[in-house]
Amino acid sequence: MYSQAMYELGSRRSVIREIFEYGRARAAAIGADKVFDFSLGNPSVPPPDSIDDTIRELLATAEATLLHGYSSAPGDSGVRAAMAQHLNARFDTAYRADNLYITTGAAAALCICFTALTVPGDEYIAFAPYFPEYQVFVEAAGGKLMVVVPRAGDFQIEPERLAAAVTPHTKAVIINSPNNPSGVVYSEATVSALAAVLKEKSRQYGHPIYLIADEPYRELVYDDVAVPWLPAYYDDTLVCYSYSKSLSLPGERIGYVLIPDAVTDSRGLYAAAAGAARALGYVCAPSLFQQVVARNLGLTADIAAYKRNRDLLTAGLRELGYSYIKPDGAFYLFMRSPEPDANAFCARARGHELLLVPGDDFGCPGYVRIAYCVTEKQITAAMPAFAALAAEYGLQA
Repeated sequence: MYSQAMYELGSRRSVIREIFEYGRARAAAIGADKVFDFSLGNPSVPPPDSIDDTIRELLATAEATLLHGYSSAPGDSGVRAAMAQHLNARFDTAYRADNLYITTGAAAALCICFTALTVPGDEYIAFAPYFPEYQVFVEAAGGKLMVVVPRAGDFQIEPERLAAAVTPHTKAVIINSPNNPSGVVYSEATVSALAAVLKEKSRQYGHPIYLIADEPYRELVYDDVAVPWLPAYYDDTLVCYSYSKSLSLPGERIGYVLIPDAVTDSRGLYAAAAGAARALGYVCAPSLFQQVVARNLGLTADIAAYKRNRDLLTAGLRELGYSYIKPDGAFYLFMRSPEPDANAFCARARGHELLLVPGDDFGCPGYVRIAYCVTEKQITAAMPAFAALAAEYGLQA
């Protein structure tokens, strides 16, 4: 026999993947240009030119064992040192190679943190809207996910609601900024208030409550919006990062866990993270792309393309009478459904070949996620379909 819990996960894809696969089938049936798929957060702009240049240079000059052999379990020490130096220059910190564990993307980084931290009875807090896989990852590690609703209007965190949700069983709080699915960036005031609550609750309950910063969209921000560096506000912060979005390398699976020295029992926790990576089979991230990323730190793909998409999409939807939370980062728009049942709205949208993701699995019924990491041409071509859908609901600008 096999695990029934794992069977349930494997036999039912996430709603995002279900819609994406439906879109592929529709594109094959009627033509890709007639299907407006806004389901998947797959970067639509290519990596910087230097990525391919670096790959060619490494293949021509580096030893095969460096590129294709095993690295150290936590990642090549030189790569980790380069990552630490880059963070130090950017955030005025003093991290070392041994504060970083290189992972196969941010998902592995999160799973390592949850597995390293969790003991029976532990609870984790996430803020709606949240990435649905948090629940999968937390429960797989033996924990329980609790969800706090955001402030209406701007989706910032309400510190009073967080304080009410924290219990003696709270092991960590998960924060995702810029946020998937809303595109909201948590302000400095929000982060300061969050840190104050966690400091007070840690003192009250006599144990650290960790902050897990899930930051794959850190570089994807617009209009000079700043993303606070969370370890500067709260010592017990673990940072989970991925180069999938900033460098448009989602298929190469390179990220890291950062465990600063300021974290309570940081060396013990680092050892636990290493043990979690070992238990989960996540040791030694892809060696070639460890080296590629290390040589391209500080670069990004064409973030301006996502801003153009955001501005084009928001202007078009606003003119049609739709309402949404303004995204300051990432490449998602969280739009209010014109009817309370977002699943019914998304089903009606499919009639116009618009593939949108209902917000229920993100913890926010009544909203839909639109991933605008697509071509400008697709956004422009989709507007008549959005207009026809708006007309069905009698929307007016």
